[in-house]
Amino acid sequence: MRNLLYLFIILFALPASAAVTDIDNDELEKLMSEGIPVIDIRRAEEWQQTGVIKGSHLITFFDRKGHYDVPAWLAKLAPIAGKDEPFILICRTGNRTGTVSNFLDKKLGYTKVYNVKKGITDWIARGKPVVKPGS
Repeated sequence: MRNLLYLFIILFALPASAAVTDIDNDELEKLMSEGIPVIDIRRAEEWQQTGVIKGSHLITFFDRKGHYDVPAWLAKLAPIAGKDEPFILICRTGNRTGTVSNFLDKKLGYTKVYNVKKGITDWIARGKPVVKPGS
């Protein structure tokens, strides 16, 4: 949990940037139709509980204790999107992806990050389809 706290402190001390774009479900569908990849950063048990957006890439960022391994996560992201390529981050409610999006932008120089601001819970609440992980 301490690592998560440090990450939040670092992010809130950084100036605002326009490289992260918060999006809603309509924009999410539009970007997906354009072939922009969706990265679901939740944990495996969360994917099992709710299902996932079809075609999304499942790459957990934070473990149950709030720990993370940035180099390992970036190694999994690299074949999907580079620093100057657009991609969409989604989690349960948009909190984790908000943090990760800003970290990628402000600390690592990613330039086209989209954050689903209300997460998969809003997607499901609006009747949008999900599939079992691995489908």
